Amino acid sequence: MKSTPFTDVHMALGAKMHEFAGYNMPIEYSGILDEHLTVCKGVGVFDVSHMGEFWVKGPNALAFIQKITSNDASKLTVGKAQYTCFPNEEGGIVDDLLVYYYEPEKYMLVVNAANIEKDWNWCISHNTVGAELENASDHMGQLAIQGPKATEVLQRLTPVDLSSIPYYSFVTGEFAGCKNVIISNTGYTGAGGFELYFYPEDGMKIWNAIFEAGAPEGIKPIGLGARDTLRLEMGFCLYGNDLDDTTSPIEAGLGWITKFADGKDFTARAFLEKQKAEGVDRKLCAFELVDKGIPRHGYEIANADGSIIGVVTSGTMSPLMKKGIGMGYVVTPYTKIGSEIYIKVRNKSLKAIVVKPPFRK
Repeated sequence: MKSTPFTDVHMALGAKMHEFAGYNMPIEYSGILDEHLTVCKGVGVFDVSHMGEFWVKGPNALAFIQKITSNDASKLTVGKAQYTCFPNEEGGIVDDLLVYYYEPEKYMLVVNAANIEKDWNWCISHNTVGAELENASDHMGQLAIQGPKATEVLQRLTPVDLSSIPYYSFVTGEFAGCKNVIISNTGYTGAGGFELYFYPEDGMKIWNAIFEAGAPEGIKPIGLGARDTLRLEMGFCLYGNDLDDTTSPIEAGLGWITKFADGKDFTARAFLEKQKAEGVDRKLCAFELVDKGIPRHGYEIANADGSIIGVVTSGTMSPLMKKGIGMGYVVTPYTKIGSEIYIKVRNKSLKAIVVKPPFRK
């Protein structure tokens, strides 16, 4: 298994470790419930150094990104980030990702850890415009510091005015005495905070500084288990569960990152434009269980008559709401808010109601 700059410290802290995307990653420390609540109410630190980073450079950088992604990167200005996806030829999703406009003719793509090799090959094979591509995934560390107290803690470690960085914007500056740290107002928890990108050799200096600065706020390291419950309470999609090569962004409710701008001829544009105009047979919806139980990935979804109408893609017991919540693809008529659906759990059918995400308001 691969290691991150922080693998040794995770193990020294007694984290429950497990393989994830080829990396030895912490799943939990003090427990998923405690870690979840820490991020919602205070501040927690996630090691996300397993994520992938690609640089796209040169005069044809924007043309390449416009061709390969669904969103309209021409709207970005330097210092802004954008959520988008790579559509495949059938209209499915190769991966969802962030695009950072780092400087003129230079962008950074941040891709999912499990898809680094797949995405890199996709980018190489679709680079027909001569953009300069560099896979920097092994030369970059990343920490996500999330929660309502994150900004207060991090401000003690940088001369950069964090309050001046809007959501989905970033600054490159000094942090904890380290140069060229990307400080990004982004995250996967819905609790606020920042994501930091840095050279791996600066990793432990940054880690130690953050935990020292955050001690008065009760800062804690957080594992991937709570990362999953936090993102699900916000209704954020997870690649491999809610998104994959067979789900289109229109079906997934990601029409807002699928832009049909003049001159933007991206992969599967015609197919996705037709889907948006004519509608789709199934859609991703969010639901809360009325009956007691926990929905899990792969459970069937039925209507009141017992007919199968879909499948659960993500599910958990909400740490904040104390009830089962989930997402799944169901036939379109049942995706209306307030619709009754039934989750098949072993021999039972548990009643659920379709709701509008996020679950955590």
